Amino acid sequence: MPSLAPIADSLRASRGIAAKADIASVARRLGLTGGGPSGRDAIMVGDDCAAIADGDGYLLLAIEGFINRFVAADPWFAGWCGVMVNVSDVAAMGGRPIAVVDAIWSAGEAEADPILAGLRAAASSFGVPLVGGHTNQRSNRPQLSVAILGRAKRLLTSFDAKPGQRLLAAIDLRGRYREPFPNWEAATDAPAQRLREDIEILPAIAEAGLSPAAKDISQGGIIGTAMMLAECSFVGMAIDLAAIPRPDGVPLERWLQTFPSFGFLLAVAPGNVAAVLARFTARGIAAADIGGVTGDHAVRVGLGAETETIWDFSKSPLIGCGHA
Repeated sequence: MPSLAPIADSLRASRGIAAKADIASVARRLGLTGGGPSGRDAIMVGDDCAAIADGDGYLLLAIEGFINRFVAADPWFAGWCGVMVNVSDVAAMGGRPIAVVDAIWSAGEAEADPILAGLRAAASSFGVPLVGGHTNQRSNRPQLSVAILGRAKRLLTSFDAKPGQRLLAAIDLRGRYREPFPNWEAATDAPAQRLREDIEILPAIAEAGLSPAAKDISQGGIIGTAMMLAECSFVGMAIDLAAIPRPDGVPLERWLQTFPSFGFLLAVAPGNVAAVLARFTARGIAAADIGGVTGDHAVRVGLGAETETIWDFSKSPLIGCGHA
């Protein structure tokens, strides 16, 4: 078993968690810190999507921008991810996608072609229409941003994890790394019907009342995502690293900083754990109870007899959107 201390040090210094910390300064400058509703529209800030009350449900609005070197190095996959990660954000809120729009910059049509091809392929596979956007083919480099509109009948949020709940991880391990980036790619060669049915698990869990809180595992990796969930809910997390589903042959340190194409964390009451895990495992998705939600305000990890505090929110915020 590897030693925990160097793994903990690597997590604290990771690019993914550092990028999430950048959110705090932007949230502060926009006046969105301290959690709670954002202005007169009472929209909570810090979730995977903005949830806008609408009749008997919620409209979900989210946007993703992509790192320039990622778009330049793997343009087709960047286009694919433009749809995929937005669909995952909507699912993490208990919703279903309605449509996406994109903004693309390129130095000519040829540079834009693979990005657009990836967008189109993912939109077809996930069954989400591309309905417009913004185009500039007179830029000095390729850049991409994609936004999505979805709808939820009942929300999963980042604000409703409570002490005493269990923390579950569900990750599709049927993939491989998209080198040299930390993306675990388990979607591009999957049947479209399977992708759509797998994403449907999350809104089904929400509507059955089996979980109140979830988050899509993002660039912050499993631990960084748990940190954001803990901060938004003003709780702590105690995570057993050995319990996290992991592909054979992948070192733990690398896996903890991985961005999986299908990966979610859910806070679940102990009595609902078996039912939630069963929904994922029935579809061939690895799922496990990896720890608990605690009443303090720190995220701690354990490996064997060792424990380490990764982040203490009483000393410093991460994304600056926590609320009591």
